[in-house]
Amino acid sequence: MSNNIQLHKNDLPDDLKLGNTIAVDGEFMGLNVRRDPLCLIQVSSGNSDAHIVQFDRKNYNSPNLIKLLGDEKITKIFHFGRADIAHIKHYLKTDVNNILDTKIASKLARSYSDNHSLKSLIKEFINIDISKQFQSSDFGGELAPAQLKYCANDVIYLHKIHEELNKILVRENRINLYRDCLKFLKIRVDLDLALFKDDIWAH
Repeated sequence: MSNNIQLHKNDLPDDLKLGNTIAVDGEFMGLNVRRDPLCLIQVSSGNSDAHIVQFDRKNYNSPNLIKLLGDEKITKIFHFGRADIAHIKHYLKTDVNNILDTKIASKLARSYSDNHSLKSLIKEFINIDISKQFQSSDFGGELAPAQLKYCANDVIYLHKIHEELNKILVRENRINLYRDCLKFLKIRVDLDLALFKDDIWAH
């Protein structure tokens, strides 16, 4: 498969059309939202494309991307969106609307497995064994071709993976539970940003 990977500085192009369902992922300097800046957002239409936005971290002036993420009519597929959405809300100052999440879907659908990593899902549903060598690498500076490929892999397969997980959720009568979990996701992000990291439902 030949993938179309494009790097954009600061924002998506004005004339870019990605359709009504996009895959989204982010790269940060770490998982502490306040300490570790948002470096990149990558999006895909699901047609073997990846558009990677590298931010000017002095101002995060990205109006086209912000409009896209907030658009209620466009579905966004994440894998563990909890971390991405928190960084987006903190640095881009916007809510992400109309969200799907393959990690939540996997945990509900694939009760036959205890591995819900993106690498595992790509292996099972796409039959490709991707490298996660650059998962822990510096995304704050100049990006190597291998890093760009890694970023692309995080979004180009999500449409197909979510489609397959959705089939299992419907078949196993867990689709309504999945939808209810998605309703709570933005609240879980708000709890994270308010520094409530523990399970508030625990005793």
